Amino acid sequence: MTHHPISPSKRHGVRTLFYIQIFSTLSFSVLLSTLLIFITKRLHLDPDQAIAITGGFVAFNYFLHLLGGYIGGRFLSYRLLFCIGMLFQIFGCAILSLTTLETMYWGLAAFLTGCGLTLTCINCMLIQLFDPHDKNRESAFLWNYSGMNIGFFIGFTMSGIFQLSHSFTPLILSAGIGNLIALLIALTNWKVLKDRETYLSHSSSKNNLRLGIVGVVILLLLCLSLRWLLNHSTFSNDFILIIGIIMLGVVVCLAFQQHTKDAGKKIWAFFILLLSSLIFWTLYQMAPMGLTLYFIHNVDRTFFGFTVPPQWLLNVNTIVIIIGGPAMAYLFRKLRERGYIIRIPLQFALALLLIGIGFVILPIGIYFADARGLTAFPWIIISYLLQSLGELLISPIGYAMIGQLIPAKMQAQMMGIWLMIIGVAATLSNYFSQMGIDSATLDHPLEANAAFSKTFNILGWSAIAGGILLFTLIPFLKKLIQERKPHETPHPYNAPEEPPE
Repeated sequence: MTHHPISPSKRHGVRTLFYIQIFSTLSFSVLLSTLLIFITKRLHLDPDQAIAITGGFVAFNYFLHLLGGYIGGRFLSYRLLFCIGMLFQIFGCAILSLTTLETMYWGLAAFLTGCGLTLTCINCMLIQLFDPHDKNRESAFLWNYSGMNIGFFIGFTMSGIFQLSHSFTPLILSAGIGNLIALLIALTNWKVLKDRETYLSHSSSKNNLRLGIVGVVILLLLCLSLRWLLNHSTFSNDFILIIGIIMLGVVVCLAFQQHTKDAGKKIWAFFILLLSSLIFWTLYQMAPMGLTLYFIHNVDRTFFGFTVPPQWLLNVNTIVIIIGGPAMAYLFRKLRERGYIIRIPLQFALALLLIGIGFVILPIGIYFADARGLTAFPWIIISYLLQSLGELLISPIGYAMIGQLIPAKMQAQMMGIWLMIIGVAATLSNYFSQMGIDSATLDHPLEANAAFSKTFNILGWSAIAGGILLFTLIPFLKKLIQERKPHETPHPYNAPEEPPE
């Protein structure tokens, strides 16, 4: 079988989005790894409040990707929405650097307004570079995901260095510089990032201006709404869960409404895999919340005489993704050249098993804790390693899957729903984190270990059960997806669309 190399124009677009991903991710990684520590150490709020605020921040970040899928291509082009989002994030970092409780809420609201919308834009700009059955798309997403984790690595490393001296203000300001660089890259490659086959690409300039003004007003209203929602975490969590359930219902309705049977089957497959991802991300989003507090209070963080900052532990994840993303892209390409298909459901099932085992290992480490109740450092390293391998199998593959299963006109909305489900998972992680933490015993590892162990077991075995169930559904999902072998002629419905000039 002949492998079709990526064209120079597509390679330019992929390279541009790779660098954009690195720098646009940096500020989010700083807040993701530092926010809980910042709230407890600088603002002196109790752990439950810190988890609630951090959980709300993570949940809204992903939940707002749904809105990004709605605004992008309809009110503002993906590239323009991305640039405006970078400006909101720069402004948010500037406010956050003032390090008071009030500026924290306003800074997070502004930051989320930008950050919550831009990832959908990046993914949609990357999707539209490729035809529906171009397998180069999967490799491009694996490389792009690796770029995202280079940004995470830089951000986590910076956070650990600054956190050692509690220098939160220069840390947050430095993070905003990453958004500025990403903005400049986007502006200098403006033509490469143009929208293709969206509503705005077929609309008149006058109509686009009117819709653009409406889009900007929506963003301003969103920022004001987030300021209130972040301060009312109970309502926010319930709101996210309700909207999440509604969106799952929307996917079901869309499956019934498709004009062809094959299209409906693919959306049903998307729905099942969406539910699988909810289990995975519920466990994964424990990292900036419950797992961070567990690592700070219940793990012996001394490694070769050095006390490891909590943020640096997250670099286990980034190193695996940075190395594993390109390696997996190369492996998949070689396998496809030989006519093998790596089924998406199999990858998802393996991801659930890996993260489940990663959590089940933690209670074993707790069982072998020392006399102080502290778990040995290697146990949590192994756990994070397994979680990271699972992420590599489900996250970038999930982005690429949308280009394969979803018709072009629906891809932005489905990308938003796919990312929104991570926000729902973060809300569930918030609940589980608080379930595993008793503030009164948090400074006493021997007493706190029992609650942590129970929570980790519940989550871990649930994921393993979900993975086993998904394994049994692989034949059924294979029929729904109808993924053809590389040498097969596509069904007329699935024939690749001609890229616009």
